Amino acid sequence: MKTLFIECSMGAAGDMLMAALLELLPNKEVFLKKMNSIGIKGVRVSAKASIKCGIMGTHVSVFIENGASATEETSVDVDITGLEHNHEHNKNRHEHAHDHKHNHMGIRDIEAILSGLSVSETVKGQALATYNLIAEAESTAHGRPLNEVHFHEVGSLDAIVDIVGVCLLMEEIAPDSVIVSSVHVGSGFVRCAHGILPVPAPATAHILQDVPSYGGKIKGELCTPTGAAILKYFANDFGSMPEMRVQKIGYGMGTKDFEAVNCVRVFLGKSERCGGGPNGSVAELRCNVDDMTSEALGSACRTLMEAGARDVFTTPVGMKKDRPGILLTCVCDTEKADRFAALILKHTTTFGVRKAVLSRYMLERETITRQTPFGEVHLKTGKGYNVTKTKLEYEDVAALAKKHDFSIGETERRIWTHLNLQETEI
Repeated sequence: MKTLFIECSMGAAGDMLMAALLELLPNKEVFLKKMNSIGIKGVRVSAKASIKCGIMGTHVSVFIENGASATEETSVDVDITGLEHNHEHNKNRHEHAHDHKHNHMGIRDIEAILSGLSVSETVKGQALATYNLIAEAESTAHGRPLNEVHFHEVGSLDAIVDIVGVCLLMEEIAPDSVIVSSVHVGSGFVRCAHGILPVPAPATAHILQDVPSYGGKIKGELCTPTGAAILKYFANDFGSMPEMRVQKIGYGMGTKDFEAVNCVRVFLGKSERCGGGPNGSVAELRCNVDDMTSEALGSACRTLMEAGARDVFTTPVGMKKDRPGILLTCVCDTEKADRFAALILKHTTTFGVRKAVLSRYMLERETITRQTPFGEVHLKTGKGYNVTKTKLEYEDVAALAKKHDFSIGETERRIWTHLNLQETEI
């Protein structure tokens, strides 16, 4: 399967993760052009080569319209009824000017910005879910309701750019599995607007609950709330690097210099999954509802899918008191079960959610593109367990059927006839 391993031996920040993943693409400029045209007003993203400890990598800079730059983000600046919180760690890691006037945005403002971006609904959902992890952590750390948490405008835009950038890159790279190493958080203390806080900062510590992490001897804040939230959202598992055939390596460089190379390193390749037992696990969340309209239930299912669920489906069931009802099932990564349970409780009328962790058997998957006389099609292939199978991407077939006024079956037959002839000629 296509596996992405993220090495966090020097922590993780949003811009460093974006830079590391950017190195996996064949053309950085195409992505940067896309990032700068998605609709985040007053923000520009650039990338340049950077050398740390003799190692070449990429450094990403985010420039705000008023002249402030966030070349490596720290804790999201937060104002909670007058309480200011420093944007993700010390200003040696974040070159972010503070002589400008601060404006503030709440989580609803963040949602509005994300909803208006020229990106897929999947990316919007992933970005919002990731940002919500930060907002919930700040709310918990400061003991205030979520709607009272306000982010400084510059800090908010930095985090939005980093998160959306990573989500776009993940969509482009499309790994089947994301594995993250133990996270180095740093040690010591960090000075914030309202005092000196221990490392990791409270919000980071909250996000990294249930995530393997360690302090080490390096003084300073190495893992930021944004970095922690991105890792927690996308990770399928945490641990050491799996056995894999590495095809690409990326280095995302930070700003500050340490004795050790200050970077996030990523490895993209294939891990062998060819039989012998389960090769993954998922959480299955279930609840019964009998008092929701079909429109409301459909909206809840859509929300779960946009937040990154692996699958969501409903089943008619008979409930107590002889009531017909619906069984809602949400399949998600095991590490994200708590978040999806919270979404189900928020967007449905149920008072409880059941959870089961299931082993699963997966074929090693790959998508290839083929040209046909009818148009471009994508083929999904799966290998493993002494099985090989290939199927056409349904959306491609449906689009070509509509274009040529064929039935779905006739379109599939014609495409396969052409592809089989090509194989014979080869």
